[in-house]
Amino acid sequence: MKPKKRHTKSRKRTRRAVIKLTALTLSICPKCKRPVKPHTACEFCGTYKNKEVLKIKLNKAERKKRAQDEKEQKKKEKK
Repeated sequence: MKPKKRHTKSRKRTRRAVIKLTALTLSICPKCKRPVKPHTACEFCGTYKNKEVLKIKLNKAERKKRAQDEKEQKKKEKK
């Protein structure tokens, strides 16, 4: 099927001006301070609105590191 009339360059470009990529907006997780998509649970620590929502399985090295980080944070809070 042939087009009946030609679309001008300006009409075509104004239509396509809306189609563009936007930068991903990120917020910071209050617990682990990593960037997270807004309104979603943190993939690393499994919290949402300061409540643990997901249980994350970790290997031994990651568990030890997380335990050390939590101890350091408690020491900082006490001071």
